Amino acid sequence: MRATRLVATLCLALLSVSACAQRLAVEVENFSTPGPCAEEDNVSFALSAAAVARFRIQALHPPYVNAIRIDSSAPDFSGCNFGKTPHPTDPRHVFVPRTVILHDDRNIAIVGITFASFWRPHRVPVTVAGRADAGFHLIQVFRKSGRTRTEVLVLYPADGYWRAKPLPARNLGVNAYGSSFLLGPVEQEGRPVVNIVRIEIEPQPLAFRLHFTEGGQATVTITEISDIRTALDVRFLPAHDAKRPFAMLRSMYVADDNADASEVTWTTGPAGEAIRKPVMAVTSMQATAVRFGRTVRSRHNTSAPDLMFDAFEAPPTEGTAPTGKRPD
Repeated sequence: MRATRLVATLCLALLSVSACAQRLAVEVENFSTPGPCAEEDNVSFALSAAAVARFRIQALHPPYVNAIRIDSSAPDFSGCNFGKTPHPTDPRHVFVPRTVILHDDRNIAIVGITFASFWRPHRVPVTVAGRADAGFHLIQVFRKSGRTRTEVLVLYPADGYWRAKPLPARNLGVNAYGSSFLLGPVEQEGRPVVNIVRIEIEPQPLAFRLHFTEGGQATVTITEISDIRTALDVRFLPAHDAKRPFAMLRSMYVADDNADASEVTWTTGPAGEAIRKPVMAVTSMQATAVRFGRTVRSRHNTSAPDLMFDAFEAPPTEGTAPTGKRPD
């Protein structure tokens, strides 16, 4: 009975987008491989479409969040064997470390960090509210409330990785990151990456404009930061084509109780039944909404959020104005 209720909860979340009849179904392909190491991203799902102009990403608490009493986010290398051979993603390029406050107001703080070393040699120029900088390895976004500052979103500009999480549930003082995601033209360069040539950030409303190395751009607007979700509205200009995936989920799975994402749940249409399967049990699907997460409590990154991709829109046809309404 409990499993049925959890599936029903996921179904309601998946079907909460209004005007689903106009939504686009995208191809979701699974490139995941089994592995014993909880510190390696062995879960990869690529999202592709003939043309996609807009979609949404939501970071949502796992269904069991209110039952968490002990949260574990410490690294777990117990099943890892990295060996002595250098890996392409080992940090080997040296930089002068620094931390810069890029923006700070009563609601939002944005911080840029340069690491002492990183696996890629370049940094991406960043402009925040007209203030230009040569670039950072990490951009942090904090939601402020009084004297409390809570990190809810990070971007690694040099390889295009994002992480997002909602504000902590009331029973938790802090919550963990888990799965990461890429948005934009995904390429393989040692691991999946998105190559960004420059970034412009506007604090009010909070939005990132990503300019991709091979042309095109995406505007990522943070539409909600709450203890329910952190939501990102993504728009491509021009619309992203089918040559490369337009987004990718990256995560970790060792076992159902040791995973950042152990299940994938998707719908195929506005009235379609939500289908839920283990991440290693699917190859591909057509989906109008897809959620990567956990219903079995994980002992690793217990509070880490589920990630949901939905509200996919094709570019407007000739003579049709693009929708200005954000997804519900």
